[in-house]
Amino acid sequence: MSAMDISDVQLGAAFRLAIAALIGLGVGLEREWSGHADGPQARFAGLRTFLLLGLLGGIAGLLTREDHEAIATLIAGGGMLFSIAAYVMAVRQDGVSRDGTTEAAAIVVVALGVFAASVSWLIAAAAGSVVVLALNEKKRLHGAVTNLRPEELRAALQFAVLALVILPFLPKGPYLGWAAVRPQALWIIVLLFCALNFAGFLARRSAGERRGYLLTGLLGGVISSTAVTLGFARYSRQYPSASSALAWGVVGACTVLVPRVIIISLALNADVAIKLMPLLIPAALIGAAVIAFAWRSNQEMPVTAGEQPMSWLSGDEKNPLRLGIAIRLAIIFQLAMMAITFARQTWSVKGLYSTAVVLGLTDVDALTVSMSTPSSELVATVAARAIAVGILANTVVKLAISIVVGSARYRLVAGAILVAMGGAIAIALALL
Repeated sequence: MSAMDISDVQLGAAFRLAIAALIGLGVGLEREWSGHADGPQARFAGLRTFLLLGLLGGIAGLLTREDHEAIATLIAGGGMLFSIAAYVMAVRQDGVSRDGTTEAAAIVVVALGVFAASVSWLIAAAAGSVVVLALNEKKRLHGAVTNLRPEELRAALQFAVLALVILPFLPKGPYLGWAAVRPQALWIIVLLFCALNFAGFLARRSAGERRGYLLTGLLGGVISSTAVTLGFARYSRQYPSASSALAWGVVGACTVLVPRVIIISLALNADVAIKLMPLLIPAALIGAAVIAFAWRSNQEMPVTAGEQPMSWLSGDEKNPLRLGIAIRLAIIFQLAMMAITFARQTWSVKGLYSTAVVLGLTDVDALTVSMSTPSSELVATVAARAIAVGILANTVVKLAISIVVGSARYRLVAGAILVAMGGAIAIALALL
């Protein structure tokens, strides 16, 4: 072995040892800063002790790489036993809390030091950063747990089961010949919509139902901009004085539709999403400008007593994932894929656009997913244009709803802006 080889090996060992020490230094710094290393109830370790524990773990990891597992186990085990003994002695003292966070952090520092030196310094450094953040965010974490509702915890556990238990066991397919049913891909779509529904549920809970029509529309757009348009149009007749504010809410919902569609497309096929952005962003900019105007000019109104347009959007508050709706969307997506395959084989591109119009009238999400699914037979540009055509058709539907169902003021405000947003999509389709 040459001198250069030995130098490289030593340099690598020194680097891994330094990472292990830095992990301990970061945790020790947080413990010092938070006051857990001094005072009458100080825990056993501070900045220097954690630094040494990180080094100890790093040394054990380096010994493991050199096949000295027995010595490494004794060294790392000794560091962990030291932390356990410190906790036992601390809780025996009168007036000392039984919080073992510092001692547990010391054990983790030793383990991460071993991992950094023997397996992956990058993963160890990332884990160490998470440990420091968790220690520093104690109050916020405890506050989040205190404010956590049973239905939210249940939804999170259900999502974990859906993603980690059911998904891996589903077959990939395809099945049923030309229908090309892919169970695993369909379930991924279910998970995607469940995640979006859960995010919308959390956002609605944070904002509350009485924060105003504009914010209500923005949050409702995460679920269905068409439903917001219909619901707000009905409310504009019941509460004519709130017609303008309700119209701003519809604009918010239609504006949120654009990033929602782009996010879904990006999650499935980045090429389609990139082609889709210039077709939809002009309309989103128009909507964003209107939202900013309404927000800054105090055009928005708070929801008055007896008026709660969010209630019909929130659905079953004990089902934040809205699993049934997500499964229905996945089924619609499969039917849409079959229709698109038939249209592409029978009428080529023109038939594809006609199918996109029909899907856009019924379900933009199903259209987006079906067009964004990777396919060697569907060009990204054509798929993106089909999505934009479907959204344009959907905008025309919302314009018709506003004109037919809404009050006079609602028709004027919402109709004018929807025409502008639809026109922006049409111009982008014509020019690009």
